[in-house]
Amino acid sequence: MKTEKLFVDTNKPDKGIILRAARYLQKGELVAFPTETVYGLGANALDAKAASKIFEAKGRPQDNPLIVHVSSIEMAQELVLDDLNDYKWLVELLWPGPVTIIFRKSRRIPDIVTAGLPNVGIRFPSHPVAQKLIEIAGLPIAAPSANLSGRPSPTDEFHVIEDMDGRIACMLLAGKTLFGLESTIVDLSRGKPTLLRPGPISVERLKTLFPDLEVPEFVKAEEKYSGPALAPGMKYRHYSPKIELILVEGDPRERYKEIITFAFEKNSIILCSRETEHLYPGEIKRRVLGSRDNLYEVAANLFYALREPGEEFERIVSEAFPETGVGLAIMNRLRKAAWRIM
Repeated sequence: MKTEKLFVDTNKPDKGIILRAARYLQKGELVAFPTETVYGLGANALDAKAASKIFEAKGRPQDNPLIVHVSSIEMAQELVLDDLNDYKWLVELLWPGPVTIIFRKSRRIPDIVTAGLPNVGIRFPSHPVAQKLIEIAGLPIAAPSANLSGRPSPTDEFHVIEDMDGRIACMLLAGKTLFGLESTIVDLSRGKPTLLRPGPISVERLKTLFPDLEVPEFVKAEEKYSGPALAPGMKYRHYSPKIELILVEGDPRERYKEIITFAFEKNSIILCSRETEHLYPGEIKRRVLGSRDNLYEVAANLFYALREPGEEFERIVSEAFPETGVGLAIMNRLRKAAWRIM
């Protein structure tokens, strides 16, 4: 399959370019597109045959549900049984933005989109290109991340091309994404609000909205989750680089000697923070993800570092990061990506 690559300016999206991509969606084809979190691989969420192409292109297990992206609260209301007027205060605070909310689904959503579950994750993205694509296509878009299943999510257009060129009809490309991690997922379909996946919107922020928010142990990803996939990113191995990744838990200022030992065993690169870079000898290659005082910077650089460690390296050794704020999401991704955790 020949993939059409369309380049668009995030700040001033060309409607003519987006219309070309939208026509592919209307014809039941797949389109990769940027969001503020990571690039998505989109299909018409109301078309079961179109949605099935996502699983084929990614090599994604069919019991792993998809998130449905909308461009308005009115569009979201058509897809769920819950009355969104009851949640008006909430959606106006969180949408548009990097939060997926799970509601009871309407019959309009095919079972393949939700992996047979009676609920659906809805997201109203804030990225201008994503919004315009949904608006111009005139339909909700089912989309996981635009990568081969198990690989780190794409945060740059080159990552999308690497994984999806020749597999899908069209790519809408707009440079790097903002947050670099997938959306936070909150389940409101089962009574008590429950966090299913940590992301850019932190637990601390969510608890100001949901004082009774339940944060299950599996969110930390310290142990393999063996239950049903209630949301993307829960059940299967994700975010894994092509070479071995060792995650060294704990404070790197106390465990840096072990990190150095692992790095010397093979030709390695260390993922570290700006504050700890000086702990490692100059002959070991280091990639600074950002400051421990600004974990959003670390999050934005994480998947890029996992996807592109450098062809000369055989191993990645990563420090751990504080699990406050977006740090919980960073550690969730690192633990799921790691070949070994020490």
